[in-house]
Amino acid sequence: MSKRYHRILLTGAAGNLGQVLRASLPVHCECLRVSDKDDISNPSAHEETVICDLADPVACLAMTKNVDMVVHMGGQSIEGTWESVLNSNIIGFYNIYEGCRKNGVRRLIWGSSNHAIGYYPRTEIIDASAAPRPDTNYGVSKIYGEALAQYYWDKYHLESVSIRIGSCFEEPSDRRMLATWMSFRDFRHLIDRCLISPRVGHTIVYGMSDNDEKLWDNTMAAHLGYRPRDNAEIYREKVEALSAQKSIDDAMFKFHGGGFTAQPHFDDPVS
Repeated sequence: MSKRYHRILLTGAAGNLGQVLRASLPVHCECLRVSDKDDISNPSAHEETVICDLADPVACLAMTKNVDMVVHMGGQSIEGTWESVLNSNIIGFYNIYEGCRKNGVRRLIWGSSNHAIGYYPRTEIIDASAAPRPDTNYGVSKIYGEALAQYYWDKYHLESVSIRIGSCFEEPSDRRMLATWMSFRDFRHLIDRCLISPRVGHTIVYGMSDNDEKLWDNTMAAHLGYRPRDNAEIYREKVEALSAQKSIDDAMFKFHGGGFTAQPHFDDPVS
C-alpha cells in the first residue's frame, strides 16, 4: 500500500507521547521528520532528525518546510514558570503556525489539554462548545493554542485538530484517571483518524478512552471517526487498592483539572 503523505513532522519526538507516535506514524508517510529541543537518539532509517527551539521563528520555518502534515507534541507539558510557558507554548506555537502557513502545510494536529477547561466541576459533563476555564498558566497557554488554531482555519484555511488530552499513560495510576485516561492504543488510533479524515476545519476532541466514568462528550468530533476500544474500568480494582478514596471537596476530585486547580501560582516565592 502506498504511503498517504510524503513527509510528516513530529515535534516533541523525544517525549513520552512522541515516542509512542514514532512507532505508528511511519505507516502514513515515506519520511518522518522528528524534532525536539535536544538531540534525538537512535533515529530509524525512515526518520530525519531536527533539533529546534520552538521560540526560534527561523528554526520553525525551516523545520516545517516540505512537510504535508504536522503532529505537534512539543512544548511545555506541565505547569511551569511564565517564561517557560510563554516561550514554549505561546511564542513557540505561533512560530509553528507561521511556519505551517508560509510553507503550505495542510493540517496541524496538536496536543491541547483538559487543563484548558480544568475548573469545570466533575458533576458537569461538557463538550467542545464549553467556554474555557483554564486552571493554570499552562491551561491558559492551551486556550491560546486553540484560539490560534481557529484563527488560522478561519483566515488561512489551515486545518487543525486540537486534542484535549486527559491522562495518556500505559494504564491509569489514580482514581481521577479512571475518568480521564486514554490508552496508548487509543491515542495512536485518534492520531490516525486526525490524519486520514478528509476534512476537519478546526476540531476540538477530548483525548480519552471509552471509560465507564466520563467527564467529556465527543459528539462534536464524531466526524473524525474516533472509536476508542480501551476502558479504564478494568484497572479499577488495582487503582483503588493503591490509592485511598478522597473527599469530594478535594481538588483532585472536585474539578476536571484535578490537582492543577490546587496549585499555587508557579512564580510565587515558596514560603
